[in-house]
Amino acid sequence: MVIASQLRPGTAIRFQGSNYKVVAADYHPGQGQMGGSTHARLQNLDTHTFWEHSFRADLKLDELPLERRGLEFLYADYGQCCFMNPITFDQVEVPLSMFGPQAGFLEAGMKITVEFVDDRPVGLLMPGIIEVRIADTAPPMHQQQDTNFKTAKLDNGVEVLVLNSSRTAISSGWI
Repeated sequence: MVIASQLRPGTAIRFQGSNYKVVAADYHPGQGQMGGSTHARLQNLDTHTFWEHSFRADLKLDELPLERRGLEFLYADYGQCCFMNPITFDQVEVPLSMFGPQAGFLEAGMKITVEFVDDRPVGLLMPGIIEVRIADTAPPMHQQQDTNFKTAKLDNGVEVLVLNSSRTAISSGWI
Protein backbone atom coordinates (compact mmCIF):
# COMPACT_ATOMS: atom_id res chain seq x y z
CA MET A 1 0.00 0.00 0.00
CA VAL A 2 1.16 3.51 -0.79
CA ILE A 3 -0.39 6.74 0.43
CA ALA A 4 -1.43 9.13 -2.37
CA SER A 5 0.71 11.95 -0.96
CA GLN A 6 3.78 9.70 -1.46
CA LEU A 7 3.18 8.95 -5.16
CA ARG A 8 6.31 9.41 -7.29
CA PRO A 9 6.91 9.11 -11.04
CA GLY A 10 7.66 5.51 -11.99
CA THR A 11 5.44 3.95 -9.31
CA ALA A 12 2.93 1.34 -10.50
CA ILE A 13 -0.48 1.30 -8.77
CA ARG A 14 -3.87 -0.39 -9.03
CA PHE A 15 -6.86 1.96 -8.82
CA GLN A 16 -10.50 1.04 -9.50
CA GLY A 17 -9.51 -2.32 -10.97
CA SER A 18 -7.02 -0.93 -13.51
CA ASN A 19 -3.22 -0.90 -13.42
CA TYR A 20 -1.47 2.45 -13.86
CA LYS A 21 2.05 3.83 -13.91
CA VAL A 22 2.55 7.27 -12.37
CA VAL A 23 4.07 9.62 -14.96
CA ALA A 24 3.94 12.78 -12.82
CA ALA A 25 2.64 13.58 -9.34
CA ASP A 26 2.28 16.90 -7.48
CA TYR A 27 1.29 17.07 -3.82
CA HIS A 28 -0.69 20.15 -2.76
CA PRO A 29 -0.99 20.60 1.03
CA GLY A 30 -4.34 21.73 2.34
CA GLN A 31 -5.06 24.80 4.45
CA GLY A 32 -6.78 24.76 7.81
CA GLN A 33 -9.30 21.93 7.92
CA MET A 34 -9.00 21.30 4.19
CA GLY A 35 -7.05 18.14 3.49
CA GLY A 36 -4.27 18.09 0.92
CA SER A 37 -4.49 16.46 -2.49
CA THR A 38 -2.18 14.81 -4.98
CA HIS A 39 -2.64 15.56 -8.66
CA ALA A 40 -1.27 12.67 -10.72
CA ARG A 41 -0.83 11.95 -14.41
CA LEU A 42 -1.28 8.21 -14.89
CA GLN A 43 -0.69 5.88 -17.83
CA ASN A 44 -2.93 2.84 -18.11
CA LEU A 45 -0.67 -0.22 -18.44
CA ASP A 46 -3.20 -2.11 -20.59
CA THR A 47 -4.32 0.57 -23.07
CA HIS A 48 -1.31 2.95 -22.73
CA THR A 49 -3.70 5.92 -22.53
CA PHE A 50 -3.10 8.81 -20.14
CA TRP A 51 -5.43 9.95 -17.36
CA GLU A 52 -5.14 12.82 -14.92
CA HIS A 53 -6.74 12.45 -11.50
CA SER A 54 -6.65 14.17 -8.11
CA PHE A 55 -6.45 11.93 -5.06
CA ARG A 56 -7.08 12.80 -1.43
CA ALA A 57 -3.67 12.96 0.24
CA ASP A 58 -4.53 10.25 2.79
CA LEU A 59 -5.98 7.76 0.24
CA LYS A 60 -4.27 4.35 0.33
CA LEU A 61 -3.57 2.78 -3.07
CA ASP A 62 -2.40 -0.72 -3.99
CA GLU A 63 1.22 -0.57 -5.13
CA LEU A 64 2.26 -3.05 -7.82
CA PRO A 65 5.76 -4.52 -7.85
CA LEU A 66 7.58 -2.99 -10.83
CA GLU A 67 10.56 -5.05 -11.92
CA ARG A 68 13.25 -3.57 -14.16
CA ARG A 69 15.38 -5.87 -16.27
CA GLY A 70 18.34 -4.95 -18.45
CA LEU A 71 17.75 -6.69 -21.78
CA GLU A 72 19.63 -6.77 -25.08
CA PHE A 73 17.81 -5.83 -28.28
CA LEU A 74 18.05 -8.54 -30.94
CA TYR A 75 15.71 -7.62 -33.83
CA ALA A 76 12.32 -6.15 -34.79
CA ASP A 77 9.89 -8.20 -36.87
CA TYR A 78 6.14 -7.89 -37.64
CA GLY A 79 5.48 -5.16 -35.07
CA GLN A 80 7.36 -6.95 -32.28
CA CYS A 81 10.82 -6.32 -30.80
CA CYS A 82 12.73 -9.33 -29.57
CA PHE A 83 14.93 -8.88 -26.49
CA MET A 84 17.22 -11.33 -24.74
CA ASN A 85 18.21 -11.52 -21.10
CA PRO A 86 22.04 -11.69 -21.28
CA ILE A 87 22.24 -13.80 -18.11
CA THR A 88 19.53 -16.43 -18.64
CA PHE A 89 19.28 -16.12 -22.46
CA ASP A 90 15.46 -15.99 -22.17
CA GLN A 91 13.80 -14.05 -24.97
CA VAL A 92 10.95 -11.56 -24.54
CA GLU A 93 8.83 -9.92 -27.22
CA VAL A 94 7.72 -6.32 -26.72
CA PRO A 95 5.27 -4.52 -29.05
CA LEU A 96 7.08 -2.04 -31.29
CA SER A 97 4.31 0.50 -30.61
CA MET A 98 5.53 0.76 -27.00
CA PHE A 99 8.66 2.58 -28.26
CA GLY A 100 6.87 5.25 -30.29
CA PRO A 101 9.19 7.47 -32.34
CA GLN A 102 12.25 6.17 -30.46
CA ALA A 103 11.97 2.85 -32.32
CA GLY A 104 14.16 4.22 -35.12
CA PHE A 105 17.14 4.35 -32.76
CA LEU A 106 17.10 0.63 -31.90
CA GLU A 107 20.19 -1.28 -33.00
CA ALA A 108 21.13 -4.92 -32.51
CA GLY A 109 23.06 -5.41 -29.28
CA MET A 110 21.71 -2.24 -27.62
CA LYS A 111 21.02 -2.55 -23.88
CA ILE A 112 17.49 -1.40 -22.92
CA THR A 113 15.83 -1.42 -19.50
CA VAL A 114 12.37 -3.00 -19.74
CA GLU A 115 9.83 -2.62 -16.92
CA PHE A 116 7.65 -5.61 -16.03
CA VAL A 117 4.49 -5.99 -13.94
CA ASP A 118 3.42 -9.61 -13.39
CA ASP A 119 6.03 -10.79 -15.97
CA ARG A 120 4.40 -8.59 -18.65
CA PRO A 121 6.40 -5.76 -20.26
CA VAL A 122 4.76 -2.41 -19.51
CA GLY A 123 7.45 0.21 -20.10
CA LEU A 124 10.84 0.94 -21.59
CA LEU A 125 13.72 3.16 -20.57
CA MET A 126 15.95 4.16 -23.47
CA PRO A 127 19.58 5.07 -22.76
CA GLY A 128 20.19 8.77 -22.12
CA ILE A 129 22.90 8.99 -24.80
CA ILE A 130 22.96 7.11 -28.09
CA GLU A 131 25.96 7.34 -30.40
CA VAL A 132 24.89 7.42 -34.06
CA ARG A 133 26.84 8.33 -37.20
CA ILE A 134 25.53 11.10 -39.46
CA ALA A 135 25.21 9.86 -43.05
CA ASP A 136 24.15 13.06 -44.82
CA THR A 137 23.37 16.70 -44.02
CA ALA A 138 21.85 19.61 -45.86
CA PRO A 139 24.31 22.00 -47.53
CA PRO A 140 25.87 24.58 -45.17
CA MET A 141 24.27 27.99 -44.86
CA HIS A 142 27.22 30.37 -44.44
CA GLN A 143 25.23 33.60 -44.50
CA GLN A 144 23.16 32.70 -41.43
CA GLN A 145 24.04 32.72 -37.76
CA ASP A 146 25.53 29.77 -35.89
CA THR A 147 22.32 29.25 -33.94
CA ASN A 148 20.35 27.97 -36.95
CA PHE A 149 19.58 24.30 -37.39
CA LYS A 150 19.61 22.11 -40.48
CA THR A 151 18.41 18.56 -41.10
CA ALA A 152 20.74 15.58 -40.96
CA LYS A 153 20.06 11.97 -41.91
CA LEU A 154 21.57 9.33 -39.63
CA ASP A 155 22.92 5.90 -40.64
CA ASN A 156 19.75 4.28 -39.27
CA GLY A 157 17.51 6.45 -41.53
CA VAL A 158 16.22 8.82 -38.83
CA GLU A 159 16.25 12.54 -39.62
CA VAL A 160 17.25 14.97 -36.85
CA LEU A 161 18.10 18.64 -36.54
CA VAL A 162 21.74 19.65 -35.98
CA LEU A 163 23.44 23.00 -35.47
CA ASN A 164 24.52 24.81 -38.62
CA SER A 165 28.09 25.35 -37.44
CA SER A 166 31.39 23.83 -38.46
CA ARG A 167 32.72 24.35 -34.92
CA THR A 168 30.41 21.89 -33.18
CA ALA A 169 31.00 18.16 -32.78
CA ILE A 170 27.39 17.51 -33.77
CA SER A 171 27.77 18.57 -37.39
CA SER A 172 31.15 16.91 -37.81
CA GLY A 173 29.77 13.38 -37.79
CA TRP A 174 28.79 12.28 -34.26
CA ILE A 175 25.85 12.95 -31.94
